Amino acid sequence: MRELEEKTGAQDFWDNPEKAQQILKVLSEKKDRLQEWQKNQQAVEDLELMLEMAVEANDQEVLKELSEESEKLYRTIKELELKGILSEPEDKKNAILTIHPGAGGTESQDWAQMLMRMFLRWAERHNFKTQILDLLPGEEAGIKSVTIEIKGDYAYGFLKSEIGVHRLVRISPFDASGRRHTSFASVFVLPEIDEDFEIEINPNDLRIDTFRASGAGGQHVNRTDSAVRITHIPTNIVVTCQSERSQFKNKANAMKILKARLYQRKLEEERAKRQKLEESKTDIAWGNQIRSYVFHPYNMVKDHRTGHETGDIQRVMDGEIDDFIYAYLLSPPDNGKKNN
Repeated sequence: MRELEEKTGAQDFWDNPEKAQQILKVLSEKKDRLQEWQKNQQAVEDLELMLEMAVEANDQEVLKELSEESEKLYRTIKELELKGILSEPEDKKNAILTIHPGAGGTESQDWAQMLMRMFLRWAERHNFKTQILDLLPGEEAGIKSVTIEIKGDYAYGFLKSEIGVHRLVRISPFDASGRRHTSFASVFVLPEIDEDFEIEINPNDLRIDTFRASGAGGQHVNRTDSAVRITHIPTNIVVTCQSERSQFKNKANAMKILKARLYQRKLEEERAKRQKLEESKTDIAWGNQIRSYVFHPYNMVKDHRTGHETGDIQRVMDGEIDDFIYAYLLSPPDNGKKNN
């Protein structure tokens, strides 16, 4: 950081304004990170002092409060540690998360909706902002697909660990015989690109179709062609958006998703990681799951890549998935072998 500060004091620093702004941005981020560590270091020292005093006084109530505070502080420090590991440029960006149910009709569609709620609750716990860009409800229950924009620092960096197939085992509420069912849903995450990032899209390469939105939304939605489908002809990428009543807003959101997908495609080409990415988009079926959520005959959530597991399935479904994210991001790069 001292080297960066010395550069800002050089006489020719502003000769290249664009480069100067980049250096200032990096310097600001490093200063913020240093201040966070210093703040948490002071919090640890304060907690240790209060703990010594509480132990001497044998104050059980204060000890309980300090235990809760230490747990919060531990998670804060762990998150800072992860941010230091997430070094790819796109890791800091917002995320665009998509969920698709596997085969199985209503049962899998209900599971997809359960996952949607889990990720929304996770985002809420991190004070991230969310917006449902596209939602296609199921015919009886659940959802056929959903695309969610999640805004917050390192949203993509954290959520990229969730890419893959998620498996549910439970007694189906849709089966009158009370039999056990296994359902699958796939999760895929893209980094949202900055609005000022230039992704060149030739208007002649786009086919834009409008149609009436389905599902909830009132008479206005159903009477007008407010939903938008954009096809990028050269890549055959298709995106849809029907969450807004305004066709203009739906088109803007669809273009946002398209740009994110084209940006992801560019990253794949630059880093020659297409094969690895395609491996994460495997069939939504048995044998390809990254994580299993078992409600019956016992309660357990297990990640097959890291071996991390917990019996508190309700906390997980309420969005407390940080331990799974941390275990994956902190594990060795060759942890891809699944223990099914």
